[in-house]
Amino acid sequence: MILGDPALAALTASGGGRVTIDEAFRRLAQRRPDAPAVADAPNRGSFAGGAPRRLTYAEADRVVSAIAGRLRRMGLLTDSIVGIQLPNTVENVLTILGALRAGLIVAPLPLLWRRADAVAALARVGAKALITCGRVGTFDHAQFAMRVAAEVFSIRYVCGFGPGLPDGVVSFDDLFTAEKLDPVPPFERERGGNAAEHVAAITFDVGPSGLVPVARNHPQLLAGGLGVLLESGMAQGAVVLSTVVPSSFAGIALTLLSWIIGGGRLLLHHPFEPDVLAGQLRDEQCDALVVPGPVAAQLADAGILPHARPASLIAAWRSPDQLAASTAWEQRAPVLTDVSTFGEVGLVPARRGADGLPSPMRLGLLLAPRTGPGGAAFGELTRTEAGTLAMRGSMVPRHSFPPSAEQSGRPYLKIGPGGLVDTGYACRFDSLSKTLIVTGTPPGVVNVGGYRFLLRDLQDVCRRIDGGATLAVLPDPLIGQRLVGNSVHREAMQAALESVGVNPLVIAAFSDRSERPARWPRQVQAAAWR
Repeated sequence: MILGDPALAALTASGGGRVTIDEAFRRLAQRRPDAPAVADAPNRGSFAGGAPRRLTYAEADRVVSAIAGRLRRMGLLTDSIVGIQLPNTVENVLTILGALRAGLIVAPLPLLWRRADAVAALARVGAKALITCGRVGTFDHAQFAMRVAAEVFSIRYVCGFGPGLPDGVVSFDDLFTAEKLDPVPPFERERGGNAAEHVAAITFDVGPSGLVPVARNHPQLLAGGLGVLLESGMAQGAVVLSTVVPSSFAGIALTLLSWIIGGGRLLLHHPFEPDVLAGQLRDEQCDALVVPGPVAAQLADAGILPHARPASLIAAWRSPDQLAASTAWEQRAPVLTDVSTFGEVGLVPARRGADGLPSPMRLGLLLAPRTGPGGAAFGELTRTEAGTLAMRGSMVPRHSFPPSAEQSGRPYLKIGPGGLVDTGYACRFDSLSKTLIVTGTPPGVVNVGGYRFLLRDLQDVCRRIDGGATLAVLPDPLIGQRLVGNSVHREAMQAALESVGVNPLVIAAFSDRSERPARWPRQVQAAAWR
């Protein structure tokens, strides 16, 4: 599926590239078949079951082809949409690559999304399949996926990894050990023209009007990953340890594409076990670590970051307005690159200078690297008349999704003149320093560790259950904002919210706060590490 005019896409193909993400991975596997490619965290059994996987490039490429073949033989046609909801494991990144190799469109879902969120998103884009796992921690994701499929008319298949899958879920575990691969049909001929211009991934944003699908083709995804890689100065062949799940544009760019473009080794960590993370950094000799921005300084203070490695630390800021207030970064620690993410519209990477302070954000072209000669432009920043930040460029979507979304009456990504997309983030221009300062999130949108909600929708759900219930938003230094709920019958309120499939972060808002807990609820910890 090529959004916009296919003839125009053909004319711009030389600028955007003709190599798909899965083809880039195939070429890498052909060059380095026996090199280590991807590995699970050693504590995988504690949250997903099964032994940790460690694959070479040849082994990983074989599994990618096996997944692609299975999906095509199931009857999924070119440009069918496949929902993916998996933890930060080998299966996650290989499933994304396998679906792309099959000519499909991936729709990754955040792990804390529950039934109401998943049903709304997958029904909106007409997903044909949902791929998940048996469990994550104590939560039964396979049963959850079956309930979602029962409510989304378009879903034909539910697939999964892990033991104990219920009847009706197609197991993919055998694809790691199958001696004979299912053949992958020559779908490239079905696509026609430049395969890279087809939509590769749909991620989901939340704006003031509601849920918004955001579609990108292969070059747009690669542009975001390349911008981060060049700005951070990460060397080719680097060993990257990522704690960020590829369930958003930023997650795909920072985890999946930093690995494929860099051509090194990807280590995955399902957040968060401090001893496990410290052990991975020590034992695997990591060159780069990807973490959420607000916890980067805490890791350094806790002594988890060794002085020698990683050489590069990439910090993803889901609430960019928090970045300006972050503490200076000591030079004895790894080189820090901040990545400000503006919902699903785009991201801005910036390496910190000698003073250890966040680098200023300026109007105009986004270059990677920002300093020195030869920087590659991958985006552009401007300020709208309404005082919000707008973006355009090679990583920014150029069309709304689904096609003709403008006539649907539902929320959609609005593309302005010249390809500008308004992020909705309030910003001001400092005339003295000639810099942009982000001052707030889009109005009416709650941002809890990167999970975005429309506040009025959450309040309506709570009031339908308990007319006297209240739900408010408070600032939080770690996760940006947090939800605080009040109800006379807290436990009954939580049970009712869970029964209608509300996100666990909303349920946690109604926890008993009469005594301050020693640690946050597990759901809030997960949000901090998204």
